[in-house]
Amino acid sequence: MVQTCDTLADFSYDAAGDVGRDAAGLPARVSVFADSPRARRQMIDDLEGAGLLSVDGGVIGDLLDGPITRLGDVVLIEVSARPQGGLDGRELAALSRLDMRIARSGAQLIVSTAMDALDDVFAVLDQSRAQILVQPSRAERIVAVGRVMANVSNSRVREMSEEDRLNLLHLSQQVEAIAHKLEGLSEHRAARLSAAPSGAERQPASAVSSASGANAPTPLFNSGRPALPDPKLVRQMIAGRQARARFFDAELFADPAWDMLLDLTAAHAENARVSVTSLCIAAGVPATTALRWLKQMVDSGIFERVADDADRRRAFIELSKASADAMARYFEMVDTPLAKAA
Repeated sequence: MVQTCDTLADFSYDAAGDVGRDAAGLPARVSVFADSPRARRQMIDDLEGAGLLSVDGGVIGDLLDGPITRLGDVVLIEVSARPQGGLDGRELAALSRLDMRIARSGAQLIVSTAMDALDDVFAVLDQSRAQILVQPSRAERIVAVGRVMANVSNSRVREMSEEDRLNLLHLSQQVEAIAHKLEGLSEHRAARLSAAPSGAERQPASAVSSASGANAPTPLFNSGRPALPDPKLVRQMIAGRQARARFFDAELFADPAWDMLLDLTAAHAENARVSVTSLCIAAGVPATTALRWLKQMVDSGIFERVADDADRRRAFIELSKASADAMARYFEMVDTPLAKAA
């Protein structure tokens, strides 16, 4: 079922009155935006098959021009990179505007994109705590929608009865079951990007920023920390960990948090900045999984998100001061080659 609404004010979100309920009395409306009509139709068909009300929001540019009249509890967007890579200024402005509104509304934002556009998308979505999916299958996309439906933080969800909450949980489980069926219908996905990061993804930094101010993580040590090890040694350690995949299933040793920590430690010692795309590759797991870990590391203060002063469309990831201290202490304690390779 496709449902539209034409009475909202300019880019407003009325959590109490603008969205109808489904037959079970549950908030279940998803707004869909994509430049490709075929992509929008496919997403709407999948949502409808999962029992969710959906709205065809149109192309991404509609988020910038004039009033926005089609927002829901969840906003689902597919962002595709241009042939030359990345996004144009108009698309970035539209996403930024939506990001700001979603952050204020309590709705949930899910953005599906490709590796070519990941850095641009990550940089511009800095307020709404958006969930970013990288080249997801149809099933993965529907699973993401089903999971966030239980977390919609508007007044209608807070006022739901216990019975309605159980119904919502059941709906989420149904969505996931349908998603597994969709998986069999999905086209074979392109091989995941495995090439080494380009020079543009790692940029020398004249100074590496550190945590400061009232919101900075509490330093782990009061005394001065030892120097970080030679980055070549850290790179050798990373290479040794990656070599295991030649002999064993890579998933057996998957440890994205530690792999990202090692990569950022080497970059910190090299006085280089690391892009989101580069860090996802270093994590050694699917990009969407790497992004979930990255978000947790940023939220916990282990990593820091740092804007590029020269290009506001880009953002880099760095170790926090506390994490740099901890990694220096770790390498000071682990002082044998055998232990370092463990």
